[in-house]
Amino acid sequence: MTDRPGPELRTERLKLRRWQERDRAPFAALNADPVVMEFFPTLLTRAESDAFVDRIEAAFEERGWGLWAVETPDGTFAGYVGLWPAVFEADFTPAVEIGWRLAASCWGNGYAPEAACAALTFGFDELGLDEILSFTSVLNLKSQRVMQKIGMTTDPAEDFDHPNLLEGDRLRRHVLYRIARTSLSPGR
Repeated sequence: MTDRPGPELRTERLKLRRWQERDRAPFAALNADPVVMEFFPTLLTRAESDAFVDRIEAAFEERGWGLWAVETPDGTFAGYVGLWPAVFEADFTPAVEIGWRLAASCWGNGYAPEAACAALTFGFDELGLDEILSFTSVLNLKSQRVMQKIGMTTDPAEDFDHPNLLEGDRLRRHVLYRIARTSLSPGR
């Protein structure tokens, strides 16, 4: 893990920061939780979870942005929210995706939309992006609700079969949400 600061984002209640060694165990628990991972292809082992953290931190070193570790007001690690390149083969890629994965114990507090708004602002103001996308399985209504809360919109004509999931996989059909820089209100 790195001692390098930032970019760190703050909201009214949350801190979005670089990853720390102490985040690995709760992140592994989150990635092994069938409730949290219901709309992901598989649960992650501890080794797979740690390798994901390593990729996230490498992305911060390379690009200066990525999936921030989210810390709640009491200092608890909640999961991640952030920006990630979508590079699989699709009509809308390459693009930058906003995404989140939070521990079930943190659900229902408004943390995902609050942190996502901070990540959107960073993407538009600091990275100069014109558009940010998000996508999930058509079955994942909770995640779609977060997308709607942060001002993203969808067009059913853009729904797609995720190319990294096999035909017949219940998660293969995805919805695509978009938000443009111009759709954010002044002062957000």
